[in-house]
Amino acid sequence: CRAQAHSKAGRWPSGLIPGIRKIVATEGAAGMRVGWVPTFFGYGAQGLFKFGLNEFFKDIYSNALGEDWIMASKARKMALWAAASGSAEIFADIALCPFEMTKVKMQVTLPGQEGAIPHKLIPGMRAMAANAAETKFPFGSLTPLWGRQVPYTMIKFVGFYLTAETVYDQIEKRYGYTQKQLSGSTKLGITFACGYWAGIFCAIATQPMDNLVSMKGIPENKNKPWGQMASEMGTLNLFTKGLGTRIIMIGT
Repeated sequence: CRAQAHSKAGRWPSGLIPGIRKIVATEGAAGMRVGWVPTFFGYGAQGLFKFGLNEFFKDIYSNALGEDWIMASKARKMALWAAASGSAEIFADIALCPFEMTKVKMQVTLPGQEGAIPHKLIPGMRAMAANAAETKFPFGSLTPLWGRQVPYTMIKFVGFYLTAETVYDQIEKRYGYTQKQLSGSTKLGITFACGYWAGIFCAIATQPMDNLVSMKGIPENKNKPWGQMASEMGTLNLFTKGLGTRIIMIGT
């Protein structure tokens, strides 16, 4: 978050390793843990709605349109996966947004910089709420969050399902094993690999919105329109700043 928000102004290193070194040098090992609690609870809430409601919307749309009709066409299956996952993500992001805004504010505010909030979850949220006129807490970042996460999730689910289907088809063609004949550990490994592969494409597609959400957390950008921030950051930085770190994060 700090690299995305501050590196262009020269206040923070743009690379992952230099950024980690600076955190340790200025804040100690405790600086590496800033924002982990809202991340934990926020992504937990998001995952609950994302994966739970994805199955719910798949059933709703399949029953409405006819499961046999949908499964007879790869394009219709892809549309079902995209629609169900995108619908679920809308609600998942509502659950995530207050935690994400708190986490971003904790992480993008440099030590000694104006506008810092407590690094504990509840005091941090209370500080965000007390200053809601400026922070727009709790849902001020919901629109760009949707812009980042809804396409991300749709691409991820469609990419995952298509990749998994291709892998299992190739295994059956080359080695004669069907998906049901494979061991649980093999199928788990395929699931992880396909998910990571799909996540890389998601990260590339949604990196601009991820950068803008991080930039919104610093004081000088609090009143700027999203379009102005995007223009100031530039197209190249919008798509590449922090991308490598995000790809590593997706895989871990």
